[in-house]
Amino acid sequence: MAETRFGVGYALAPKKQQSFIQESLVSTARSRGVDLVRIDMERPLVDQGPFDCVIHKLYGKDWRRQLQEFRDRNPNAVIIDSPEAIERLHNRISMLQVVSELKMEHQDETFGIPKQIVIYDKETLFDRQAWEGLKFPVIAKPLVADGSAKSHKMALVFNHDGLNKLKPPIVLQEFVNHGGVIFKVYVVGEYVKCVKRKSLPDVSEEEKLGSLDGLMSFSQVSNLATNERIDDKYYKMMHLADTEMPPQSFITDIAKGLRRAMNLNLFNFDVIRDARFGNRAQERAKGGRKGFGGDRWFGEEWLGKA
Repeated sequence: MAETRFGVGYALAPKKQQSFIQESLVSTARSRGVDLVRIDMERPLVDQGPFDCVIHKLYGKDWRRQLQEFRDRNPNAVIIDSPEAIERLHNRISMLQVVSELKMEHQDETFGIPKQIVIYDKETLFDRQAWEGLKFPVIAKPLVADGSAKSHKMALVFNHDGLNKLKPPIVLQEFVNHGGVIFKVYVVGEYVKCVKRKSLPDVSEEEKLGSLDGLMSFSQVSNLATNERIDDKYYKMMHLADTEMPPQSFITDIAKGLRRAMNLNLFNFDVIRDARFGNRAQERAKGGRKGFGGDRWFGEEWLGKA
């Protein structure tokens, strides 16, 4: 009896291909009946294959047209994910709005998004009334979240002096001290994997008031560039390895809720824990309580297409 094999075409930017499509992955997939095939962007998609599934992370009108033509000609093929579902993720406000719509039934944990506002012009940026209810420090993020290098450029703003260096349209999100740890959650269908990564250090009251530069620029919270404010001593002191993971059932419920609401099958999102409820790594190092009873969590960022 012939072995059933599945052809999976992938369309990724060159950098993504180098990061994700390793020989070990291709070999493992092949041994399990899945043939990973690079889609040639110089040729029409409908002329390639046959593919049982197309995995992509490309944008633009021409690519959307090609996907639609492929879908019309191959109605049984699976596209992960549809451009229509991904579209909402290109705007950080609509991206995070779905988090506030989730209904979580966990009694011991609360989940939401930090306070935030959208700034479309310089006039609003310096309007103190527009800031009502929002306190420094804040994270400034581009409004557009299309996966480009520009969309990942952010800044931690300590005071009003730092506003001069910002270029609207941007989202200003209140910074929540979270123990220097961010939890990245990867979702592939019903499979959910949570890992911990280094993040921005907590900001003290002295830093809020005494920052001379007014802001600190960085690219991606969980992939920090070298900066004089952040060094290995900080992370060694905080015992990153001892930081306890969030409850798997809690994370899985969030993932399922996002998947249903957004109609996505392959995505990732970031979660942080409000340090005002205690630094879990420090408490464990001191022999303090364990577990996550009464913890407060925020969806700091989440992006479609892992």
